[in-house]
Amino acid sequence: MSLPSTSPDVEPLGVLSRFRTGFYDCLDTRADALFELTDALLCADGPVTSLPELTMTPEYQRGHGAMYDALNTGRLDPRRLRSALTSTPLPRAADGRIVLAVDVSNWLRPDAPTSPQRLFCHVYGRGRSADQFIPGWPYSVVAALETGRTSWCAVLDAHRLGPADDATAATAAQLREVLTRLMQAGQWKPGDADVLIVMDSGYDIPRLAYVLGDLPVELLGRLRSDRVMLRDAGQRRSTPRGGKPRKHGAALALAQPQTWHTPEVAMTTPTSRYGTAEALAWDRMHPRLSHRGPWLEHEGELPLIHGTLVRLQVEHLPGDRDPKAVWLWSSRTAMTGTEVEVRWQAYVRRFDLEHTFRFFKQTLGWTVPKVRDPATADRWTWLVIVAHTQLRLARPLAEDLRRPWERPSHPCRLAPARVRRGFRHVRAKTVRPGGVPKPSRPGPGRPPGSRNRRPAPRYEPGKTVKRAASLEQHRQQQP
Repeated sequence: MSLPSTSPDVEPLGVLSRFRTGFYDCLDTRADALFELTDALLCADGPVTSLPELTMTPEYQRGHGAMYDALNTGRLDPRRLRSALTSTPLPRAADGRIVLAVDVSNWLRPDAPTSPQRLFCHVYGRGRSADQFIPGWPYSVVAALETGRTSWCAVLDAHRLGPADDATAATAAQLREVLTRLMQAGQWKPGDADVLIVMDSGYDIPRLAYVLGDLPVELLGRLRSDRVMLRDAGQRRSTPRGGKPRKHGAALALAQPQTWHTPEVAMTTPTSRYGTAEALAWDRMHPRLSHRGPWLEHEGELPLIHGTLVRLQVEHLPGDRDPKAVWLWSSRTAMTGTEVEVRWQAYVRRFDLEHTFRFFKQTLGWTVPKVRDPATADRWTWLVIVAHTQLRLARPLAEDLRRPWERPSHPCRLAPARVRRGFRHVRAKTVRPGGVPKPSRPGPGRPPGSRNRRPAPRYEPGKTVKRAASLEQHRQQQP
């Protein structure tokens, strides 16, 4: 479909059409059904509450049987799809760098004993001490963040954690693959600023910084308030006894202010949402490592992983909640006050990924299907990610179809749900590479009155590989 070059919608429409064509090329078996199911997901009215309801939309020209057959037996190439996602225009920070966020979102399946590869997912409760561990499928998601206050982000990769996966090793491999694809797509070139990766306190940030040390990245994450960081030992004084020089200096306990020494950076920043934000930064702080966990197989002396420790304290939180100090650790050292401000503001933008997870589950119906096979769950997850990417690319083309009780919004500031309302009109201008459905008859199905004589096997959730608790136990387990 050709449009005049004077139209302001030519370039966004061309980008969206090229992505739709690339997505169709990634589909192998049941390509037309999977492509139309994605369009139905984008053009459905209201939140998705049932997969058969999607087959009633005009964009889906097949029956519900073809939809289930496509999800269960269809095939797509995740490798090519990841490359297509990385090749799309990505948001960048104010200084031009790429800011990535990694987090885990759970697809809970507590009442599915016949579904394999489930893990115990940590779910936060509303009350104190109300956290629970519910069986489900955890997905590690990597997304590129935008600057400013927004609910958009560009999802680049999703990986389901299995029972035999180590969370830190799987995250490091996932981030390495994403960064490699960014370089191959030309999103990062030599001479550009390092890619900033932000994460929450559930990750082993020093370990990831050590594993990804050969890549142009900087890791920034939150620390628990009970952690202890150490300073450098400095020059050792000569004593007649001699001995091995010290490796660590004075300790800085995050929960004990009397152990804090004078910070290298101390600054305040006025904000429109949190009042005055105070940031304190200590340079060249490192954690104490031991031959446990991911460091069991490390040969030789354990390294010193230096970074910048930042304490962020805001004046107030939305809803008149009591603000608490947030401790951050960055793998970069010798930062100025402006660089520290950029880092904690980038960490605040990490919560935009939480809005994306909520949009996936509440509007696009990511966790609505009660599928049994984890491969089917992976296939549906990719369709949801592709649908969200098309909404992001259609932002310049969508109109504000607001409800009478909603406030007007600028076209460039539309939320994902508002862009989805008008995607049906945008879809009419894009390419549709799917084929016309062929007439067919439904299969005979199971004969009436017959029983299922092949019950599905049952699986217990949880990890199948346990890590040794100490170095001695690790050596005993070695053959």
